[in-house]
Amino acid sequence: MKKDFLLLTVGLPSLLIAFPGFADDLEIKQRNTVKSTEAISDIPSLSEIKLPITNAELLTQQPVQNEIEPKTQPQIESEPSDDADINIEAIAEPHNLPQSTPTYVIEKEEIEKQGATSLADILKRMPGFAINDVGHGADTHTGTYYRGASINQSVFLINGRPINNNVNTYHGGTDLNSIPVEAIERVELYSGTASALYGSSAFGGVVNIITKEGYGQPKFSGSAEFGSLSLNNQQVTYSGSAASVKYNFSFERFFTDNRYRIPVGAANRDSQGYLSNADTATSTYFGNIGLDLDKKNSLNLDITKLSSRRGLIYFGFPLQQDRLDHDGLNVGLSWKTRLGNGESSNLTTSIGYNQDYFSTYGPAGAFYRTGVLDTQQLTARVDHEWKITDNTKLRWGLDLKNTDLNGDVLSTNPNRIGNNETENRSLFNTALFAVNTWNIGESFLVDLGLRQSFDSEFGNYLNPSVGLRYAVTPIVALRGSWAGGQRNPGLDQLYVYDTVHGWEPNPNLEPEVGSTWTAGVDVKFSHNLIGQFTYFGSTIRDRLGVIAGRWENIGLVDTNGLEAALQLKIAASWSTFLNYTYTDAQIKTGSETGLQLGLIPYSVLQTGIGYQNSGWQANLYVTYNSGARRSIFNNPGDRITDFAPSFVNLDFTGRIPLTSNLGLTVYLENLLGEQYERVNRIYSPGFTFRVGLSSSL
Repeated sequence: MKKDFLLLTVGLPSLLIAFPGFADDLEIKQRNTVKSTEAISDIPSLSEIKLPITNAELLTQQPVQNEIEPKTQPQIESEPSDDADINIEAIAEPHNLPQSTPTYVIEKEEIEKQGATSLADILKRMPGFAINDVGHGADTHTGTYYRGASINQSVFLINGRPINNNVNTYHGGTDLNSIPVEAIERVELYSGTASALYGSSAFGGVVNIITKEGYGQPKFSGSAEFGSLSLNNQQVTYSGSAASVKYNFSFERFFTDNRYRIPVGAANRDSQGYLSNADTATSTYFGNIGLDLDKKNSLNLDITKLSSRRGLIYFGFPLQQDRLDHDGLNVGLSWKTRLGNGESSNLTTSIGYNQDYFSTYGPAGAFYRTGVLDTQQLTARVDHEWKITDNTKLRWGLDLKNTDLNGDVLSTNPNRIGNNETENRSLFNTALFAVNTWNIGESFLVDLGLRQSFDSEFGNYLNPSVGLRYAVTPIVALRGSWAGGQRNPGLDQLYVYDTVHGWEPNPNLEPEVGSTWTAGVDVKFSHNLIGQFTYFGSTIRDRLGVIAGRWENIGLVDTNGLEAALQLKIAASWSTFLNYTYTDAQIKTGSETGLQLGLIPYSVLQTGIGYQNSGWQANLYVTYNSGARRSIFNNPGDRITDFAPSFVNLDFTGRIPLTSNLGLTVYLENLLGEQYERVNRIYSPGFTFRVGLSSSL
């Protein structure tokens, strides 16, 4: 653990020494933001920096604007709209975010260069993430974690609306394949006071997926890839605009059989020594239509549809044969208007519908079992941004959410027939939220937030938050935040028997409650190099888990960690980044007191270097993972303190221009060819490749 932590202290100075001759030609442009004080704007956070797309900053994670009153209306696309004189932002999500915690953003240009095939591929190169449950041979039970919090302890949004947050067991978690990558404009990651805006359950943070809009003349783009393990992936997009209407339609199809040799002791190893029942097939659809009604009003409709079919592997069973079907639909309609005659008051009203159908089924020896979780969720949100004075900004509003769950479980096993049931449950949640930002003097900023929730199952509860940012010098700013949180058990954990695992529900479960905090520094080392360094922590009481086959509140977990993010421009066509996260998620009660939470590594490092010129691209990515504590121990000699070994992974992505609008793409993954243990007896396949063509017409 100590040597992993020292990796950061040794590595960061080495990075600065390795590139002493930083080029002076990088222009770090501030967005069109009206700041109340010049001193604070001199020390940008990464959320305020715009790296020009025309300079092809390959590996930088480009950030989002943080303004409420721009001098000119910003465009979502880098290309100008045909109606730029009257166009206003039509997406559902406002951008007035608190600045007391870091905001990390990855734009579509970097997503394309990485060759991402899922949202998980995008997130895994952002600070703080440990993603175990997506990729070759992945097991859905092993989870996605941000700053030590599970995927259900974070909030996932599409254009500001919740997605896949309806249920909580393993086969009902947020599906990171739920949106076509081709439809994603950018992914935003934030925490701290921003959690008051989106939900009290954001112990980890908030992931907001912003989708693309059409612009200009109609155009068609697409790609087709083929590779190892029978992988094939096709993406197509048709987008454009006409008069005041903008549109974008995308489709993506992905398949891999994930059949490769694995060592003795690995999960789901069949009699021939191959990984079994790990195939994955998904089809995702996306559509977006925006309409500018006049200079002050716009409407936006977006729809996503997912169809996923996969086999399940599970490190707790010798050879699992169960299958998982997931069908999802998310529809959102938003209306954005400028109030009054100026630009200091913006109102966004949105309504949404989200349905998730999960079906797990398969043989269990001589018996058959199936479990269905079908949720339908209606949401409504009113979100008002208001610049009250030159030094005061208020963002406040109302969230409404109604959830209906149908749970249907069946087993032919005589020992489980008594648990066969159909459950129909409903839940209604209302929340009032407000975040007020004050600029005090020339260098001090304060964010104060409140979220008051009214829940039909768990009553009323208030979650406050506070954040500070202080500009010490023109190149250094200090910041900190604290937020209270509450994550309620899912309706499935309360009422629906899990016939696959044999886990019983518990209607007496208490919510997980606690708080999160951050403290950090933003440093503008030079025009070429920006860094953010963050200490983070959380305390979560009554954490949910399974004891003796029944959902229970299992105790207290304290998390502390360090996060570092750097963006560096080396020369005109070269750039690099480095993200490092150290996470100590310590169990404080029960039989595993003092141990790290299972499946969460202490250290994860992502770094890379990239080059682009005249359509040619080359990117090299390095990942270091310190290994995570195993969760299930079925092999002789296994101990609860055992960790999977650490590993280093090396990936290469590139593009060769064939014509002005056609390119050959190459993705070489795990160049070192090591078949490392990703997590808990789940092994990588070693070296794999993808080759494809991409075009734009």
